[in-house]
Amino acid sequence: MKKKKIALVTGGFTGEAVVSLKSAAVVEKNIDLGQYDIYKIIIEKGNWYYQEEGGNQYPVDLNDFSISLNGEKITFDGIFNILHGSPGEDGKLAGYFDMLGLPYTTCDAITSSITMNKGYTKAIIQDIEDLNVAKSIQLFKNSPQNTKRVIEELNLPYFVKPNSGGSSIGMSKVKTVDEVQEALDKAFAEDSQVLVEEFVSGREFSIGIYMVDGEVIVLPATEIVSSKEFFDFEAKYTAGVTEEITPGRMTDDEVERVKKVAEKVYLKLNCKGAVRMDYFLEHETGKIFFIEINTVPGQTETSLISQQVRAIGKSVKDFYSEIIEEMFK
Repeated sequence: MKKKKIALVTGGFTGEAVVSLKSAAVVEKNIDLGQYDIYKIIIEKGNWYYQEEGGNQYPVDLNDFSISLNGEKITFDGIFNILHGSPGEDGKLAGYFDMLGLPYTTCDAITSSITMNKGYTKAIIQDIEDLNVAKSIQLFKNSPQNTKRVIEELNLPYFVKPNSGGSSIGMSKVKTVDEVQEALDKAFAEDSQVLVEEFVSGREFSIGIYMVDGEVIVLPATEIVSSKEFFDFEAKYTAGVTEEITPGRMTDDEVERVKKVAEKVYLKLNCKGAVRMDYFLEHETGKIFFIEINTVPGQTETSLISQQVRAIGKSVKDFYSEIIEEMFK
């Protein structure tokens, strides 16, 4: 059987490139090399290249996303996309691969660009049964009028976050009116759109969802218990700041409800490959509140998806093979 050539795409234009490179190293280590030849392609602004283990770099020909190695032209059967942030998660790369007719493991261009926008995502999924969305305002400009709107229309405390950013960079929890402007300045420094949403008091969970042969598979959720006030960049990537419990502590009824909701979210947004949905279970009511969806979730050793795959007794290697094979269907 001829092995399929897969480009493992990593790097990116944002601060999340560091995490993307770590994810790529784990994918590379766990992928089934009996079935696939893997080429790690690093994408930086103005510099796309294949990097050999020895460190040699070979430029990518952007006309057909090929590389030349020792006089031989190599084209790819498909793309394993592990590029967090822009351009891998916001639809730009997907649009490029669509134009070339190359299959890839993640969501298509329109789903990727919509889900990167937290406000638009909420507008699409808010009528899903049993799913709640915190009251929020989406801002397109840092102006005195918008600051006034936030103060008048929303109840404290609230979260202020860049609308398209990942890894919780630029996010603040605001408890008093005096802190509003500073939080908006911080978020607008990261993004041209900002989402301000009322705080939901609940336990935080994250759940992996993917598709095999047309069937949506919902993995066991991970409960995130943080010693910090919210799951920020430090909490996500510093050992010991958060405790992650997989499977999370939920009743059988909650597990069933979340499973139904997660499947509906995946289908409504027309997701592909593995995605991760973050949600709260509200303390008093047990209601499910949507936080956000990640269409290129981290695949580091300790990442939530890896934990959840292992929790169902599946190897990460088999999981990657399923994701790769699904993109060819």
